[in-house]
Amino acid sequence: QVQLVESGGGLVQPGGSLRLSCAASGFSLDYYRIAWFRQAPGNEREGVSCISTTGRPDYTDSVKDRFTISRDYANHTVYLQMTSLKPDDTGVYYCATDLIPGTAFCSYVGMTSWGKGTLVAVSS
Repeated sequence: QVQLVESGGGLVQPGGSLRLSCAASGFSLDYYRIAWFRQAPGNEREGVSCISTTGRPDYTDSVKDRFTISRDYANHTVYLQMTSLKPDDTGVYYCATDLIPGTAFCSYVGMTSWGKGTLVAVSS
């Protein structure tokens, strides 16, 4: 059974940092592109960042220069390092994959497997 599990969320003050982790069971993340999404209360879910199987990243404009997505092949994990957090970054963060292997580019479309999410709250 394919499962994704997010961790690392929490309450942080504006300007603070958090590192989210995305791990998998039933398959290895290493072979698939992975995307992070977030959903704030009352808003639609939006793509935040993604990474291809070759490690090529993409970021939505609002998080560029603040968030960094990376792969840890030794631990089969994808991280989202978030710095300079703002209240607008608050939401439930999900990782997802479309289970398409060997891609040079990542995508936010066509995700077929999702984690249950981890809550990030940025507030003073």
